[in-house]
Amino acid sequence: MYIDHIYDQAMNNLNWLKVDIDLPEGDFVKQILVGGKKLCLVKHQKELFVVQNHCPHAGGVLSGGWCKDGYLVCPVHRWQYNLHTGRGAEGQGDYIEMYPVEMRSDGIYVGFEKSWIEKLLGR
Repeated sequence: MYIDHIYDQAMNNLNWLKVDIDLPEGDFVKQILVGGKKLCLVKHQKELFVVQNHCPHAGGVLSGGWCKDGYLVCPVHRWQYNLHTGRGAEGQGDYIEMYPVEMRSDGIYVGFEKSWIEKLLGR
């Protein structure tokens, strides 16, 4: 299908970097370092998510937060972000950046958009 083709093209245009982590059992919210960038790795109801690690509202460290009803909750002012869309809860008017995640046989990988120079050179 056309949508599958577009999705495959988008995923192939990413740089995939492996996360150096041993996954804890059960749900968790944890800071990770991938490609020199601090991110927040979340396991909630058997799904993995990677999002930015700072709250856009007040700069709180999201990896110090927790999950509630499909939302990541910031520990500073309790602002909430949908783990599937990144959108803030109703009335917040903000969002967090989401990163694609792949579970492979040798570990977890996070997708980063290629730089303009990589796209230009076809890497």
